[in-house]
Amino acid sequence: MTRARSLMIQGTTSDAGKSTVVAALGRWLKRRGVSVAPFKPQNMALNSAVTAAGGEIGRAQELQAIACGIPSHVDMNPVLLKPVTDQGAQVIVLGKVTAHLKADAYQNYKAELLPIVVAAHERLARQHQVVLVEGAGSPAEINLRENDIANMGFAEAVDCPVLLVADIDRGGVFAHLIGTLALLAPAERARVKGFIINRFRGDLTLLKPGLVWLERTTGLPVLGVLPYLPDLSLDAEDALPKADRPSGSGGQIVVPAFPRISNATDFDALRLLPDLNLHFVRAGQSFPASDLICLPGSKAVASDLAWFRAQGWESKLHHHLRYGGKVIGICGGLQMLGKTLHDPLGLEGRAGSSPGLGLLELETTLGPHKILRHRRGHCIWAPMVPVEGYEIHAGVSHGPALEQPAFLLSKDAPPAPDSSSDFSQHEGEGTLSADNQLLGTYLHGLFDHSDTRRALLDWAGLASPETAPSRPEKRHIDLERLADLIAAHCDTDRLNALLGM
Repeated sequence: MTRARSLMIQGTTSDAGKSTVVAALGRWLKRRGVSVAPFKPQNMALNSAVTAAGGEIGRAQELQAIACGIPSHVDMNPVLLKPVTDQGAQVIVLGKVTAHLKADAYQNYKAELLPIVVAAHERLARQHQVVLVEGAGSPAEINLRENDIANMGFAEAVDCPVLLVADIDRGGVFAHLIGTLALLAPAERARVKGFIINRFRGDLTLLKPGLVWLERTTGLPVLGVLPYLPDLSLDAEDALPKADRPSGSGGQIVVPAFPRISNATDFDALRLLPDLNLHFVRAGQSFPASDLICLPGSKAVASDLAWFRAQGWESKLHHHLRYGGKVIGICGGLQMLGKTLHDPLGLEGRAGSSPGLGLLELETTLGPHKILRHRRGHCIWAPMVPVEGYEIHAGVSHGPALEQPAFLLSKDAPPAPDSSSDFSQHEGEGTLSADNQLLGTYLHGLFDHSDTRRALLDWAGLASPETAPSRPEKRHIDLERLADLIAAHCDTDRLNALLGM
């Protein structure tokens, strides 16, 4: 196979829609029978995914691989940064943790990463017809230009053309585009081959004079104006939903929005249910009465728990349990429910130990090796209900609470979901408290599949008819909607020319 053509999608701002446009283009090309792969040289995100081979990549690249119809691979996101503090991050290279660095040290480290990033791209380029490259943040961040591997520095290294995406919904779209071009060096500006305007609402005829001016002023074409899609539900790289889902008449679920919340995408599937109310509770907000409290994952468990306490929410949690409420702790949330958190190496902050919530008889110790794997099995309390998820954690928990697991998982192949299964090849995972009010697990993605989602909500006393698709079904529907936008609202002839189609 000849080497792939690459096209890089850069944005005027963070959250301009780069990830969405790459996913949309990937599904549009897949529908035409083109072999296409996503690529992001450097990603900073607390929502991550586990590849089939056990590597860690950004959640957006997992979504884009699904859009392209191929298995995800660490080459699709060779460098992933997971912030631990405001000035430091865990550095993951080709799916594995390699360092914990502060921002200034990482700037120097990037020069060593460029050959690794280019080699990963080259491997993908040898296997596919097209590689869709996503930039990070904005190429106009001139303070980060030295040793850049995320935007124009990478585009120059592989000689890749660029499309610039801007979000018109936030306002100032022409200033964003013109200002970005103005801050690029001449050679970088020459790489920009056109614009895509994202999230447009309204009458396109009113926008036309601005588009004509933009093309005349810059000499570059607008390749598409993509309409705003309501009810779009795709895996976010990092940001929490801007608002709670509209209130229904059903039960209340509360999720504390920790400063270092990770894999908040665990709750996307719950947002699909119209008769449930899901609230992410942020700093300074009151903690509402609820039927179920979910303690999410965290990249800095001890400091996030200290933040939770500082909000005055520990007493709210005890009050919730005193009156029969249910609690699910996922990954870092499970660790918080235990008696003690040990971080002897200072991986997530200052080295030492700190008290947990003391609600489960277990302790957790953070170690240098991260557990990354997909798991399958079934619920202990509902053996006919399958369970599927993935683990991403450096902490290892131990204690009597784990002798009463929540799930029975296969050590290799998935077990048969019936009472006659051979349990010798399975192992318990997570914990169910003796009073049946607390469920803790290391499995992310538990709510994604309808049967498991229903069983967990039944356990929490939130029985409701399944009137929504599963997370994978909704993801597929939305990817098809995005591909339709490319076909209907982009200059596909120019796109084909850029891609050598």
